[in-house]
Amino acid sequence: MATTLKKELRDIIQYRNAYLLAFSATTGYVCFGWEIGLIGGVITLPSFQEYFGLSSESASARASLSANIVSVLQAGGFFGALFSSYFASRFGRKPALIASGVIYLIGSIIQSTAGIGTSSAVGLKVLYFSRFFGGMGVGLMSALVPAYVSECAPRAIRGRCTGCIEVSVGLGNMLAFWVNYSVSLNISPGQMQWRLPFIVQIIPGALLVFFMLFQPESPRWLVEHEHYDEAAAALAYIARKDQDDVSVVLTLGEIRADFVGKHRLPLLTQFRKMGESKIVFLRCIIASIATFFQQWSGTNAINYYAPQIFAGLGFSSTSSALFATGIYGVIKFVVTCMTLAFVIESWGRKRSLIYGGLAQGSMMLWLGGYAGIHPHQDVVPATYVSILAIYLYGVFFCLGWGFTPFVLGSEVAPGHLRMAAMSLAAAVTWLFTYVIAQITPILLDRITYGTYLLFGVASLIMAAWVYIFIPETTGYPLEDIKYLFERDIILRSLEDAPLGWIFLGKRRAVSVEELKAADTLPTNSPKDISEELRLEDASARGHSLRTSNSQGCDDPLII
Repeated sequence: MATTLKKELRDIIQYRNAYLLAFSATTGYVCFGWEIGLIGGVITLPSFQEYFGLSSESASARASLSANIVSVLQAGGFFGALFSSYFASRFGRKPALIASGVIYLIGSIIQSTAGIGTSSAVGLKVLYFSRFFGGMGVGLMSALVPAYVSECAPRAIRGRCTGCIEVSVGLGNMLAFWVNYSVSLNISPGQMQWRLPFIVQIIPGALLVFFMLFQPESPRWLVEHEHYDEAAAALAYIARKDQDDVSVVLTLGEIRADFVGKHRLPLLTQFRKMGESKIVFLRCIIASIATFFQQWSGTNAINYYAPQIFAGLGFSSTSSALFATGIYGVIKFVVTCMTLAFVIESWGRKRSLIYGGLAQGSMMLWLGGYAGIHPHQDVVPATYVSILAIYLYGVFFCLGWGFTPFVLGSEVAPGHLRMAAMSLAAAVTWLFTYVIAQITPILLDRITYGTYLLFGVASLIMAAWVYIFIPETTGYPLEDIKYLFERDIILRSLEDAPLGWIFLGKRRAVSVEELKAADTLPTNSPKDISEELRLEDASARGHSLRTSNSQGCDDPLII
């Protein structure tokens, strides 16, 4: 144990610049988590409902208006994520991230002032617009941050750096939950009671813009645009080494070789190239499938409507429901931090997703069974078990499907198409977050317990998908992950799965080392291929160097 802690401390010191970079970028996901956690509590405040005229509406009309207020953010997020690839490819990851923070800030300021000097009807329209506009900024962040961090993080800590995303989401959720609870207790009903949560959310947006001013551009984007000296400087900063260090030189050579004939691909060309072969398409679509499944786990149904869900379990007052929601946020945040520290690199991506999916699905099935057998809101002993099941659901979600889909998706996508693949995945996230936000109140009203059963069955299906079709990516350089999908994908996936040997018999997948040895140089090189071939030859020599040194030292590649 002591040895492990010493190693962890040594890694933190060695890679402190990389951790600072990840912290700076993932501040954008604090904004994301804050927006998700904020609105569900705000719309339950009587002061908000009275100001915008919701309290005078029927229950069904109030549910519809609440769903619209919640989901308009997702509409903006969808378009922001969809266009993120263009801005990130054209202007760079760093400028696009800073711009997303500015958009978020403007949206937050308008949200906090909605309705001032106007009627409630006009104020509601302004609130819709501001949430849509702010959602565009959050949508940009949701696609840019995973790609930027995965392209910059050293592979030894890449899972943790990318996993900071869910820590940031959890932090934003938790803070928003407790701000909502605090204003419900400590501020008398009135405009400031519901405006203050919108005002406070300006803080993480300002921090994102400030922190990103001091971070480097992605070395892979710099290589793609032939800024090789700047790329070397970025790599040296991330690894805290000199620019002429062998690890910096070898890593730069491998990145340059990976971009042979792929420089500055236009956005439409990137999307077209996603279908150039079955393997490339599979690698690009995995991120979108994973984020699609993530939304059907039910996590955002709880994030957005937790106060209403807890009220259905017997929490009669607004403040007590908000308090229970705040506890849920704390549990998710703490467990996410523990997962990031001890699980993501030791369990790997595959086991985290399998175990998390099975466990969270079991909790949802319990909730569905309880709601079906006991439809009334009076408290019985099983009610306390159901409350515990919601908290355990948050624990198990954070162990697996909370942030691992972002880690996995950003790793498996080809380097020259990573931004397009992640923007598509982020757009899928926002599209189905919108769908979930719209249908959850309707499902809870019409099929009640069936809502939880739906999410529970979906969780079991997503665990089976990972078990059969997704190989383990932990520990591989980004440029080597392509070999995991070259041949025998299902065999390799079962080899990496818990108890997968039961289904394999004597069959085995071709090893990555054998596939790398059989790899050949490309034949569709550009006119200036001589320089690029020289780079690939340098990369091959670097691989030989790494192989020859493997018994005595670590692989010198940085990312």
